[in-house]
Amino acid sequence: MKVLLVNGSPHVKGCTATALGEVAKALNECGIETKISWIGGKPLSGCVACDYCKSAHQCAIDSDMVNVIGAELDNYDGFIFGSPVYYAGPNGSMISFMDRLFHAFKSKLLFKPAAAIVSCRRAGSSSTFDALNKYFTIYNMPVVSSSYWNGVHGNTPEEVVQDLEGMQVMKNLGKNMAWLLKCIEAGKQAGISHPEPDPQVKTNFIR
Repeated sequence: MKVLLVNGSPHVKGCTATALGEVAKALNECGIETKISWIGGKPLSGCVACDYCKSAHQCAIDSDMVNVIGAELDNYDGFIFGSPVYYAGPNGSMISFMDRLFHAFKSKLLFKPAAAIVSCRRAGSSSTFDALNKYFTIYNMPVVSSSYWNGVHGNTPEEVVQDLEGMQVMKNLGKNMAWLLKCIEAGKQAGISHPEPDPQVKTNFIR
């Protein structure tokens, strides 16, 4: 079993990476393989609502990491998405990345466990955490919890390591993700698969 961890920070070795590294370490100790992917420090375009992905099953914008990571999703059993806090929300690159990834590669994400982690200097972690979790709950993805809301505090990686409770939350998140993945695998071995979703019903209130 393997988990993909996505670093949405523009800093490849910053605070978000430090938190994700602690999650990955716990997963590895539980026998789960991991890969940490960085979406980069260059501009990442938002979704332009062209609907190209509905037929092509990939994003029309091919100049960043969305299609690169999207092509790998079948290789993973679970996902962790990490973002720094910008103005009490996820940073713009992470929002753009997740908007496009989840729209273009929905079929590769359905029913796979996921979690979000956030990194902030002081405040805004709860609203950022809430925004990221919305992506999972619209696509039937089990949301993995921890012993507190998944966030760390600090202005530098060294300060994040001093946030002992935050680092413990990251460790427990990794352990919980590993446990759930093993439970799902045991269910598959017993002949239990995820439910088949009904065709989506959309209700528009104004016509």
